[in-house]
Parts: sequence; structure tokens; C-alpha cells
Amino acid sequence: MKNLKKILLILLVLFAVAQFFGPEKNQGEVSSFESFLEDTNPPEDVVYILKETCFDCHSSVTRYPWYDKITPVNYWLADHIAEGKKEFNISAWDDYSTKKKDHKFKELIELVEKKEMPLKSYTYAHPEAKLTDTQIAAIMDWGKKVRFKYSLEPKPQ
Repeated sequence: MKNLKKILLILLVLFAVAQFFGPEKNQGEVSSFESFLEDTNPPEDVVYILKETCFDCHSSVTRYPWYDKITPVNYWLADHIAEGKKEFNISAWDDYSTKKKDHKFKELIELVEKKEMPLKSYTYAHPEAKLTDTQIAAIMDWGKKVRFKYSLEPKPQ
């Protein structure tokens, strides 16, 4: 019992000390969305959906929840955001080729249609981000129009 108390005390002290450390925040400029929004021209309802369900993990700007201040949760969130940006980064839209943009929209359509995006782990903490069938249809319609636009653009030779 005495050893258990020592172990618990050590763990408590380590947890307290860990609270003074955290990962770098994903706090870029909101203006980084402009190019994506101009290029893809989403309707207002889709812009709202994107801001509520996509931008936190797929851009350089994240709205952090209160629990981000708790280590090790903040490291888990930082990893989650890094993975999201690696897969599709709205803030890096201008760096994507036409072919890559088209491919990202193909993936977006597939993942939204299968209800794999937004992730369930995100919607647990952000229930407002859970997409309705109407919202899914709006995203699908917009995504198909964007893909059609890219199919008409000249390909590099």
C-alpha cells in the first residue's frame, strides 16, 4: 500500500509538471482560406459547413476547445491536426496542382458520402459538426461541380 501511494504521488507530480509543456498551436491566418474559397466557389451553406466541420483540422487555423489545455490531450489534438493537414490542407491550396486538387475533391466526395468525414472522434466533441443528409447532399453537389471545373482545365504537357 505504501508503494502504491508513492507511485500515485509520483504520477500526480509528473502530470502536474507536464501541464507546463505543450505542442505548438495551429494558429495561422484566416486569410489562408481565401484562395480555396475563391477557387472552389462554395455556396454559403457549404461555406458554413466547411468552417464548422473541416477547417479546424484541414487548415492552418484551429479553434481550440477548452480541453486543449490538458496534457496529454493537447498532444493528441496536435497529432490529429497534423494528420488532417497532411491529407488535405485548405491553407496550402495554391501549392496543389490541378490534378492534385481534383484528386482531393474526389477523396472529399467519397469520404463525406461514406460518412467517414468528419471523423466520429471530432463529432463527439463537436456535435454541431455531424452532417445531416441535406448537408451531405450540398457538399456532394458542390464537390462534383468543382471536379467538373478541374476536368475542363488544360493539363500540363
